[in-house]
Amino acid sequence: MVGDYVEIIDLGNGEGRVEEILPRRNYFERPSVANIDQLVIICSNAIPKTEPYLVDRMTAVAALKKCDVLICINKCDLDPAEDLAAYYTASGFSTLCVSAETGEGIDRLRAAIGGKLSAFTGNSGVGKSSILNALDPGFQIQVGEVSAALGRGRHTTRHVELYHTADGAEIIDTPGFSSFEADELNLELKHHLPETFPEFIPYLDHCRFVGCSHTKEKGCAVLDAVQDGKIVKGRHDSYIRLYQELKDLKEWQN
Repeated sequence: MVGDYVEIIDLGNGEGRVEEILPRRNYFERPSVANIDQLVIICSNAIPKTEPYLVDRMTAVAALKKCDVLICINKCDLDPAEDLAAYYTASGFSTLCVSAETGEGIDRLRAAIGGKLSAFTGNSGVGKSSILNALDPGFQIQVGEVSAALGRGRHTTRHVELYHTADGAEIIDTPGFSSFEADELNLELKHHLPETFPEFIPYLDHCRFVGCSHTKEKGCAVLDAVQDGKIVKGRHDSYIRLYQELKDLKEWQN
């Protein structure tokens, strides 16, 4: 996987053979990446507008993998996305608003990825390639266009590739959300789903009933926190939607 550490045998003449893949700190099946310090989820409130549920699904998988998350909202020159930024900031995520077009926020993003191995992902058309070019013009990555009729972009990233910026950051560029499919929606996520929403954690041990699903039970501390505005309602809506996707998975499907 891109991001693996391996031991190799030097065969000379610029050739080598992989002898061993060293233990991974974390890994994702699709996109195929390993040993990630942080997942940088790039989204947009302009065309194409990112559905928060897709981001919330990825933050849950990242939490399961013990991988930090940085929410990067691009195209803030077209839409400041204040509500979207507030949504994730209130949920405890590091959040940046940037514009690959004007350069706004790019220096803050550069600082946030410095000294780390970051995987960039996001739905097609949000400007991943443009952001990479803004971080280091030497990359000269092809940039796709957004369809005005469909409100979505074309996939310009078709494979996983590792980039090194001039100031020392390491970035893995990955295809869009469409590649982040059901491989990661598995029994492990089903069994640990509440803990993958970090804002739920202070309330999980305070529900009236053991085994509370945090969806509709009376005396649920998580639902009370949503009612009191301590948990963003949209995040809980995403939790319920993900819970419904996972609840019918059976042990034999692992």
